[in-house]
Amino acid sequence: MSKTKSDIKFEAEFAAIPSLQHPALRNATDSGLQIRHGFFTAKGGVSTGIYKSLNCGFGSQDDRVLITENRRRVAASLGFKPDRMFGLRQTHSSDCVFIDAASNSSTAARPVADALVTGTTNHAISILTADCVPVLLAAPSAGLVGAAHAGWRGAVSGILAATVAVMIDKGATYQNIEAVIGPAIQKKNYEVGEDLRSLVLNTHPDAEVLFFPRGKDKYLFDLPGFVEMLLHAEGIHRVHNLNIDTYGESSGLFSHRQASHASSPDSGRQISVIGILSHADS
Repeated sequence: MSKTKSDIKFEAEFAAIPSLQHPALRNATDSGLQIRHGFFTAKGGVSTGIYKSLNCGFGSQDDRVLITENRRRVAASLGFKPDRMFGLRQTHSSDCVFIDAASNSSTAARPVADALVTGTTNHAISILTADCVPVLLAAPSAGLVGAAHAGWRGAVSGILAATVAVMIDKGATYQNIEAVIGPAIQKKNYEVGEDLRSLVLNTHPDAEVLFFPRGKDKYLFDLPGFVEMLLHAEGIHRVHNLNIDTYGESSGLFSHRQASHASSPDSGRQISVIGILSHADS
């Protein structure tokens, strides 16, 4: 069957929306449904100025019309309907929400939480980051996917444990879960003080190896390494790390810390998405 003009226009529009992916999440479920995912960058959207261009964060001061269009493009680029892509009001909590066929995906209905899990086909789940660690998870044999926003506060509070617990409760096994750590601020650009170090080590003393002294009461902190450590502690051993730094002019990613260092009043947020499609394009 030849492609229509609308098909060609659609493909051209979404070919310009790059996303980072990992082979571990490009699997089909045991029932043959396709898992789709993407760690999206700052490119391919319609926002301008400091939000250029794929800003997907309603918590920013960007025009909501433009944010909505950016999110529409993201969902459609993976094959999902925009009104079936679920998001959150993120607060660095340890709360994980399960999304089912009865869940409301409207912007106003976004739950206050920092992770999502779903097994409902044609539903996509998403989280936002701008230095914090995005984690996408999949358990193909159980037909489940998860997405977690892990800043240091949420990681310390237990957001990763909560996400894994929901997946296990819904039928996944520890051995079956694949986790991918997406773009986040890397150790070389993440300087923290003794106060943060003490808060982390108070509950996770094993994380001391992830702090590297840098002057008096200053340290470089390996936040993605901390997230990986916590996933392993929860029994998840198939953990993959993209090792991509959000900080840096050439990263093509939004970075809250970089924006702060540049005295910018705000920064955009990139989106990470995963879901299960009832069919895959050939």
